[in-house]
Amino acid sequence: MPGSGREELVPSAGDQAVAAWLGGLQEASFSRAGAVRTGYLARRTYALASSTRPDGRPHAAPTLFSLYAQAFWLPTLGTAVRVGNVRAHPWLALSVLEGEHDTHAAVLTEGPAEVLATVPAEVRSITELRNRGGSLDWATAWLRMTPQRLFSFAELAWQGASSSS
Repeated sequence: MPGSGREELVPSAGDQAVAAWLGGLQEASFSRAGAVRTGYLARRTYALASSTRPDGRPHAAPTLFSLYAQAFWLPTLGTAVRVGNVRAHPWLALSVLEGEHDTHAAVLTEGPAEVLATVPAEVRSITELRNRGGSLDWATAWLRMTPQRLFSFAELAWQGASSSS
């Protein structure tokens, strides 16, 4: 930062070598991306939901999720912090992670979100099944996030890399 007395440790994005490196990294990431999504998300029950508080600070919390009609559905309490966050800043990022080091996989997605008081019966039913048959009577609000971006990645040694699609 100029005037801070600290050296700039990160090269500028305009540096051609850095741009080439980041471009190569992105291409390598996306070349393995397709192996994770559908099967992986079907067997994962929880995601880390990241939202923005009304004052701009970040907030992250684990959440049960389901997929239905090209959206992620998250049951929650109507008094949950994330409900107020989505009302103030209608956007969510979800991170679904598994494993460590050379056996990890991840799906990262983000998009516009909204708070709903009710959901289609099928969403409730799917989510109850994903919750091991547990009641969702506690869910007094639901968040629906329609993904605009999705990135998935699996290391080659990840256990589901060859069997998930």
